[in-house]
Amino acid sequence: MPELPEVETIVRLVRPSVEGRVIRGTRVLWANTVGGDAARRSFGRRVRGARISRLWRRGKFFLLDLERAGEGVGHLVGHLRMSGRLTMGKVGERPGSHDRLLLDLDDGNRLRFIDVRKFGRVQWHAELASTMARLGPEPMDREFTSDWLYLALRGRRRALKPLLLDQAFVAGLGNIYVDESLHRARLHPRRLAHGVSRAAAVRLHLAITEIIAAAIRDEGSSFDTFYRTPQGQPGRYQESFRVYGRGGKPCPECGRAIRRILVGQRGTHLCTRCQVAPRSV
Repeated sequence: MPELPEVETIVRLVRPSVEGRVIRGTRVLWANTVGGDAARRSFGRRVRGARISRLWRRGKFFLLDLERAGEGVGHLVGHLRMSGRLTMGKVGERPGSHDRLLLDLDDGNRLRFIDVRKFGRVQWHAELASTMARLGPEPMDREFTSDWLYLALRGRRRALKPLLLDQAFVAGLGNIYVDESLHRARLHPRRLAHGVSRAAAVRLHLAITEIIAAAIRDEGSSFDTFYRTPQGQPGRYQESFRVYGRGGKPCPECGRAIRRILVGQRGTHLCTRCQVAPRSV
Protein backbone atom coordinates (compact mmCIF):
# COMPACT_ATOMS: atom_id res chain seq x y z
CA MET A 1 0.00 0.00 0.00
CA PRO A 2 1.41 3.44 -0.87
CA GLU A 3 2.54 5.28 2.24
CA LEU A 4 3.29 8.93 3.00
CA PRO A 5 6.27 9.33 0.59
CA GLU A 6 4.41 7.75 -2.33
CA VAL A 7 1.26 9.84 -1.82
CA GLU A 8 3.33 13.00 -1.32
CA THR A 9 5.18 12.30 -4.58
CA ILE A 10 1.93 11.86 -6.50
CA VAL A 11 0.43 15.04 -5.04
CA ARG A 12 3.52 17.12 -5.83
CA LEU A 13 3.68 15.91 -9.43
CA VAL A 14 -0.04 16.24 -10.18
CA ARG A 15 -0.62 19.54 -8.36
CA PRO A 16 0.61 21.90 -11.15
CA SER A 17 -1.79 20.30 -13.64
CA VAL A 18 -4.96 20.54 -11.56
CA GLU A 19 -4.84 23.47 -9.15
CA GLY A 20 -6.93 26.35 -10.47
CA ARG A 21 -8.67 24.19 -13.06
CA VAL A 22 -12.45 23.81 -13.34
CA ILE A 23 -13.96 20.32 -13.52
CA ARG A 24 -16.09 20.29 -16.69
CA GLY A 25 -17.03 16.62 -16.74
CA THR A 26 -16.97 13.50 -14.59
CA ARG A 27 -17.16 9.82 -15.38
CA VAL A 28 -17.46 7.19 -12.67
CA LEU A 29 -16.43 3.82 -14.08
CA TRP A 30 -16.56 1.89 -10.80
CA ALA A 31 -19.30 2.95 -8.39
CA ASN A 32 -17.54 1.76 -5.24
CA THR A 33 -14.68 4.15 -5.94
CA VAL A 34 -16.92 7.10 -5.06
CA GLY A 35 -18.86 5.33 -2.31
CA GLY A 36 -21.45 3.17 -4.07
CA ASP A 37 -24.40 3.61 -6.42
CA ALA A 38 -26.12 6.34 -4.38
CA ALA A 39 -22.95 8.43 -4.25
CA ARG A 40 -22.37 7.79 -7.94
CA ARG A 41 -25.72 9.38 -8.82
CA SER A 42 -24.91 12.59 -6.93
CA PHE A 43 -21.18 12.73 -7.61
CA GLY A 44 -21.33 14.62 -10.91
CA ARG A 45 -23.79 17.20 -9.57
CA ARG A 46 -21.57 17.96 -6.62
CA VAL A 47 -18.32 18.12 -8.57
CA ARG A 48 -19.02 19.44 -12.07
CA GLY A 49 -18.39 23.15 -12.43
CA ALA A 50 -16.26 23.32 -9.30
CA ARG A 51 -12.78 24.77 -9.32
CA ILE A 52 -9.94 22.79 -7.73
CA SER A 53 -8.46 25.36 -5.37
CA ARG A 54 -5.93 23.05 -3.76
CA LEU A 55 -4.48 19.55 -4.00
CA TRP A 56 -2.76 18.39 -0.83
CA ARG A 57 -2.02 15.39 1.35
CA ARG A 58 -2.85 14.37 4.93
CA GLY A 59 -1.36 11.09 6.11
CA LYS A 60 -1.99 8.61 3.30
CA PHE A 61 -4.95 10.59 1.92
CA PHE A 62 -4.90 13.00 -1.01
CA LEU A 63 -7.43 15.83 -0.96
CA LEU A 64 -8.85 18.20 -3.56
CA ASP A 65 -10.53 21.31 -2.15
CA LEU A 66 -13.41 22.51 -4.35
CA GLU A 67 -14.97 25.96 -4.69
CA ARG A 68 -17.50 27.89 -6.73
CA ALA A 69 -17.41 31.69 -6.94
CA GLY A 70 -14.77 31.71 -4.22
CA GLU A 71 -16.89 29.69 -1.79
CA GLY A 72 -15.98 26.20 -0.66
CA VAL A 73 -18.24 23.44 -1.97
CA GLY A 74 -16.69 20.39 -0.38
CA HIS A 75 -13.67 18.18 -0.87
CA LEU A 76 -12.67 15.06 -2.73
CA VAL A 77 -10.89 12.74 -0.31
CA GLY A 78 -8.92 9.95 -1.91
CA HIS A 79 -7.06 6.90 -0.66
CA LEU A 80 -4.93 4.78 -3.00
CA ARG A 81 -5.26 1.61 -0.88
CA MET A 82 -3.38 -1.28 -2.53
CA SER A 83 -3.03 -0.28 -6.17
CA GLY A 84 -4.52 3.16 -6.78
CA ARG A 85 -2.76 5.76 -8.93
CA LEU A 86 -3.35 9.32 -10.07
CA THR A 87 -2.17 10.35 -13.49
CA MET A 88 -3.02 12.84 -16.22
CA GLY A 89 -4.53 12.24 -19.64
CA LYS A 90 -6.45 14.13 -22.32
CA VAL A 91 -10.18 14.71 -22.60
CA GLY A 92 -11.60 12.41 -25.25
CA GLU A 93 -9.08 9.63 -24.79
CA ARG A 94 -10.55 6.17 -24.47
CA PRO A 95 -10.52 5.07 -20.80
CA GLY A 96 -8.03 2.40 -19.84
CA SER A 97 -9.15 -0.98 -18.58
CA HIS A 98 -8.33 -0.01 -14.98
CA ASP A 99 -9.61 3.58 -15.01
CA ARG A 100 -12.16 4.00 -12.19
CA LEU A 101 -12.79 7.77 -12.14
CA LEU A 102 -12.19 10.49 -14.73
CA LEU A 103 -12.33 14.24 -14.10
CA ASP A 104 -12.26 16.34 -17.28
CA LEU A 105 -10.72 19.77 -16.75
CA ASP A 106 -11.32 23.06 -18.54
CA ASP A 107 -7.91 23.08 -20.24
CA GLY A 108 -8.47 19.81 -22.09
CA ASN A 109 -6.57 17.68 -19.60
CA ARG A 110 -8.08 14.83 -17.59
CA LEU A 111 -7.31 13.63 -14.08
CA ARG A 112 -7.46 9.84 -14.01
CA PHE A 113 -7.81 7.60 -10.98
CA ILE A 114 -6.53 4.15 -11.90
CA ASP A 115 -6.95 1.14 -9.61
CA VAL A 116 -6.25 -2.43 -10.63
CA ARG A 117 -7.63 -4.07 -7.49
CA LYS A 118 -10.59 -1.69 -7.04
CA PHE A 119 -9.93 -1.01 -3.35
CA GLY A 120 -9.12 2.70 -3.78
CA ARG A 121 -11.59 5.46 -2.99
CA VAL A 122 -12.21 9.06 -4.10
CA GLN A 123 -15.25 10.36 -2.24
CA TRP A 124 -16.93 13.75 -1.86
CA HIS A 125 -17.18 15.19 1.64
CA ALA A 126 -18.90 18.41 2.64
CA GLU A 127 -16.32 19.01 5.38
CA LEU A 128 -13.11 17.41 6.60
CA ALA A 129 -13.30 17.62 10.38
CA SER A 130 -14.83 14.20 10.93
CA THR A 131 -12.60 12.54 8.32
CA MET A 132 -9.25 14.00 9.36
CA ALA A 133 -9.77 14.45 13.12
CA ARG A 134 -8.74 10.89 13.93
CA LEU A 135 -5.30 11.26 12.33
CA GLY A 136 -2.25 11.84 14.49
CA PRO A 137 0.69 14.15 13.75
CA GLU A 138 2.88 13.49 10.74
CA PRO A 139 6.62 12.79 10.75
CA MET A 140 7.37 16.16 9.15
CA ASP A 141 5.06 18.20 11.43
CA ARG A 142 6.59 20.67 13.90
CA GLU A 143 4.86 18.99 16.81
CA PHE A 144 6.43 15.65 15.93
CA THR A 145 9.51 16.14 18.08
CA SER A 146 11.62 13.61 19.93
CA ASP A 147 10.18 14.90 23.22
CA TRP A 148 6.62 14.42 21.94
CA LEU A 149 7.44 10.93 20.72
CA TYR A 150 9.06 9.91 24.01
CA LEU A 151 6.10 11.11 26.08
CA ALA A 152 3.57 9.60 23.64
CA LEU A 153 5.35 6.24 23.77
CA ARG A 154 5.49 6.34 27.57
CA GLY A 155 1.70 6.55 27.66
CA ARG A 156 1.11 3.46 25.50
CA ARG A 157 1.33 -0.19 26.51
CA ARG A 158 1.43 -1.56 22.98
CA ALA A 159 4.13 -3.15 20.87
CA LEU A 160 6.05 -0.61 18.85
CA LYS A 161 5.20 -1.78 15.36
CA PRO A 162 1.39 -1.95 15.71
CA LEU A 163 1.48 1.41 17.49
CA LEU A 164 3.51 3.11 14.75
CA LEU A 165 1.15 1.67 12.14
CA ASP A 166 -1.82 3.20 13.95
CA GLN A 167 -2.76 6.31 11.95
CA ALA A 168 -4.25 7.89 15.07
CA PHE A 169 -0.79 7.78 16.66
CA VAL A 170 1.36 8.91 13.72
CA ALA A 171 -0.19 9.54 10.31
CA GLY A 172 1.41 8.30 7.11
CA LEU A 173 3.61 5.42 8.25
CA GLY A 174 3.07 1.92 6.91
CA ASN A 175 4.78 -1.45 6.86
CA ILE A 176 7.81 -0.40 4.84
CA TYR A 177 8.87 2.71 6.71
CA VAL A 178 8.10 1.32 10.16
CA ASP A 179 10.35 -1.70 9.52
CA GLU A 180 13.10 0.53 8.15
CA SER A 181 12.83 3.02 11.01
CA LEU A 182 12.87 0.39 13.76
CA HIS A 183 15.94 -1.23 12.27
CA ARG A 184 17.82 2.05 12.03
CA ALA A 185 16.82 2.87 15.63
CA ARG A 186 17.87 -0.64 16.76
CA LEU A 187 14.49 -1.36 18.32
CA HIS A 188 12.65 -4.68 18.19
CA PRO A 189 9.15 -4.32 16.68
CA ARG A 190 7.62 -6.20 19.65
CA ARG A 191 9.19 -3.99 22.30
CA LEU A 192 6.50 -2.33 24.41
CA ALA A 193 6.26 1.39 23.79
CA HIS A 194 6.10 2.47 27.43
CA GLY A 195 9.50 0.88 28.09
CA VAL A 196 11.37 2.81 25.39
CA SER A 197 14.05 5.03 26.91
CA ARG A 198 14.44 8.69 26.04
CA ALA A 199 17.66 7.94 24.13
CA ALA A 200 15.91 5.23 22.11
CA ALA A 201 12.99 7.59 21.39
CA VAL A 202 15.49 10.15 20.06
CA ARG A 203 16.99 7.48 17.79
CA LEU A 204 13.55 6.44 16.57
CA HIS A 205 12.48 10.04 15.90
CA LEU A 206 15.63 10.68 13.89
CA ALA A 207 15.20 7.44 11.95
CA ILE A 208 11.58 8.18 11.04
CA THR A 209 12.17 11.77 9.94
CA GLU A 210 15.32 11.03 7.95
CA ILE A 211 13.86 7.97 6.21
CA ILE A 212 10.61 9.73 5.27
CA ALA A 213 12.52 12.76 3.93
CA ALA A 214 14.87 10.53 1.90
CA ALA A 215 11.97 8.48 0.50
CA ILE A 216 10.21 11.65 -0.63
CA ARG A 217 13.39 12.82 -2.37
CA ASP A 218 13.54 9.45 -4.13
CA GLU A 219 9.86 9.68 -5.16
CA GLY A 220 8.82 6.78 -2.98
CA SER A 221 9.37 3.04 -3.12
CA SER A 222 8.30 0.77 -5.97
CA PHE A 223 8.23 -2.47 -4.01
CA ASP A 224 5.74 -4.07 -6.45
CA THR A 225 4.39 -3.43 -9.95
CA PHE A 226 1.59 -1.14 -8.79
CA TYR A 227 3.28 1.98 -7.49
CA ARG A 228 4.41 4.37 -10.21
CA THR A 229 4.66 8.15 -10.30
CA PRO A 230 2.05 10.01 -12.39
CA GLN A 231 4.61 9.97 -15.20
CA GLY A 232 4.77 6.18 -15.01
CA GLN A 233 8.24 6.01 -13.47
CA PRO A 234 9.12 3.83 -10.46
CA GLY A 235 10.33 5.32 -7.21
CA ARG A 236 13.92 4.76 -6.12
CA TYR A 237 13.90 4.39 -2.35
CA GLN A 238 13.61 0.59 -2.53
CA GLU A 239 17.29 0.66 -3.49
CA SER A 240 18.00 1.92 0.05
CA PHE A 241 16.01 -0.70 1.96
CA ARG A 242 17.93 -2.12 4.92
CA VAL A 243 15.48 -4.84 5.95
CA TYR A 244 12.09 -4.57 4.22
CA GLY A 245 11.65 -7.35 1.67
CA ARG A 246 15.20 -8.62 2.32
CA GLY A 247 14.45 -11.80 4.23
CA GLY A 248 17.50 -14.11 4.20
CA LYS A 249 19.87 -11.39 2.98
CA PRO A 250 22.62 -9.97 5.20
CA CYS A 251 21.94 -7.07 7.52
CA PRO A 252 23.87 -4.03 6.24
CA GLU A 253 25.03 -3.32 9.82
CA CYS A 254 26.18 -6.70 11.15
CA GLY A 255 25.83 -9.25 8.35
CA ARG A 256 23.34 -11.56 10.09
CA ALA A 257 20.53 -12.79 7.85
CA ILE A 258 17.40 -10.64 7.91
CA ARG A 259 14.38 -12.49 9.33
CA ARG A 260 10.72 -12.16 8.48
CA ILE A 261 8.26 -12.64 11.34
CA LEU A 262 4.63 -11.75 12.05
CA VAL A 263 3.87 -8.87 14.39
CA GLY A 264 0.23 -7.98 14.81
CA GLN A 265 -0.57 -10.14 11.74
CA ARG A 266 1.77 -8.03 9.61
CA GLY A 267 4.84 -9.37 7.84
CA THR A 268 7.81 -7.75 9.57
CA HIS A 269 11.49 -7.69 8.63
CA LEU A 270 14.25 -7.26 11.19
CA CYS A 271 17.77 -8.17 12.24
CA THR A 272 17.71 -10.19 15.45
CA ARG A 273 21.25 -9.09 16.35
CA CYS A 274 20.77 -5.35 15.83
CA GLN A 275 17.20 -5.36 17.18
CA VAL A 276 17.42 -7.41 20.35
CA ALA A 277 14.12 -8.87 21.46
CA PRO A 278 12.78 -7.80 24.86
CA ARG A 279 12.92 -10.51 27.52
CA SER A 280 9.16 -11.03 27.41
CA VAL A 281 9.25 -12.04 23.72
